[in-house]
Amino acid sequence: MAGTQDNTLTGARILVVDDDRAVRTVLNVNLSKAGMHVTMVSNPDAAIEALEAAPYDLVLTDVKMPGGTGIELQTRIRQSWSDLPVVVMTGYGSVNDAVEALKGGASDYVIKPISKNELLVIIERALEYRALRAELIMLRQEVEERFGFDSLIGTTPAMLRLYEEVSAIADTSATVLLQGPTGTGKELLAAALHYRSGRSSKPFVRVNCAAIPESLLESELFGHEKGAFTGAIRQHQGKFEQAHGGTLLLDEIGEINAYTQVKLLRVLENGELQRVGGSSTVKVDVRVVAATNKDLRVETQEGRFRSDLFYRLNVMTLRVPSLAERRDDIPLLVDHFARIFASRNKKPVPQFSRKAMQMLRNYHWPGNVRQLEHLIERTVILSRVEIIEEIRLPEDALPDQPAVREAILPPVGTTLQEALAGYERRVIIAALKASGGVQAQAARRLGLSRSNLNYRIGRLGIQVRAVDYD
Repeated sequence: MAGTQDNTLTGARILVVDDDRAVRTVLNVNLSKAGMHVTMVSNPDAAIEALEAAPYDLVLTDVKMPGGTGIELQTRIRQSWSDLPVVVMTGYGSVNDAVEALKGGASDYVIKPISKNELLVIIERALEYRALRAELIMLRQEVEERFGFDSLIGTTPAMLRLYEEVSAIADTSATVLLQGPTGTGKELLAAALHYRSGRSSKPFVRVNCAAIPESLLESELFGHEKGAFTGAIRQHQGKFEQAHGGTLLLDEIGEINAYTQVKLLRVLENGELQRVGGSSTVKVDVRVVAATNKDLRVETQEGRFRSDLFYRLNVMTLRVPSLAERRDDIPLLVDHFARIFASRNKKPVPQFSRKAMQMLRNYHWPGNVRQLEHLIERTVILSRVEIIEEIRLPEDALPDQPAVREAILPPVGTTLQEALAGYERRVIIAALKASGGVQAQAARRLGLSRSNLNYRIGRLGIQVRAVDYD
């Protein structure tokens, strides 16, 4: 404890309020020896003047003084310095006053005659509590900045429409289903729904249903009792109980098995669950946000997902667009990620040339925003220049991989000549897009003459004016 006191108490600014000069003198000596900076005043008015003139870490005040009581002083302190800890000093016959002070928000009290060691422990505890509170507030602010509504990046119509939907439903109790490709930011959107709701001070719990073995998923979601199965050496609260009062994100909801779907439906309908191996019912108050990259309507039609659970989840459905559907947001996202990773790695924020940005806009982004984020992180870490002229885009799958071999084979009935013509057409259109429609540049990219390119465009029936260059 002594080592902890040295760290916590050293340099702490303490304001002592007592009308007894002898008490002030003793406190000044004891607290100063412990490494604290002490200011002594004799009445509440002088204490308020001292607080207005300089910051303090703790106030140590007597209860009964001429010109006002310590309880009245504490009330005045709470009005202007709500996070400032107040420790009350009282005599044996005035313990009731100390109890009143605690009810009014005092951190603690100490009884006269004061034990030096006891006082140091009480001050240390109050200072540590204040520090923990400040850290909690800071962490909550960081979480809200990371996962709050303002952290969603994008100004395209698809994203603006999504923002409006989130704003409309965030502070409701409605179950939300998020649908969209992997890597589009569904978890970030779920967090934004949580932190803009009345549940923001309660837990936000995430569970990836696809990452948990089927045999353990029920226990992970609903908990289990001691002895429910081999290895269940103690009672375990599941994710629903952990999220009580807050929000539970069920990511990859389409991966859960039929039995777990039945139990999940019961919780959604009644707010009740039974732990594995248990017989009693546990009530939970949880808002569920489910996320999936599957089309649950199709999954339901084909019998892989219960229709009653689907309709219970499908109260409010938000569709999260792929990055390919919001290419105009790529410059904003690139700048956002570049600043984050430059700061994290203590590097200058790089700029991206028009050519580099065009490369990013033209790429198909199968991994969506998550893939872009990882690419920018790698680029920032490896870059040694202020302006990024070119981007090393991810390499597509190699032809010797099974999925790609299947993709290369043309549909049955398609001749090799037809398949090659289709591929040639796609390559020329891609070159035109990458060159912003400037055919001379497209020809150079393809190693062709301008006239040869024009010949191929005509032979393949490519309508140059109809190509989307965005």
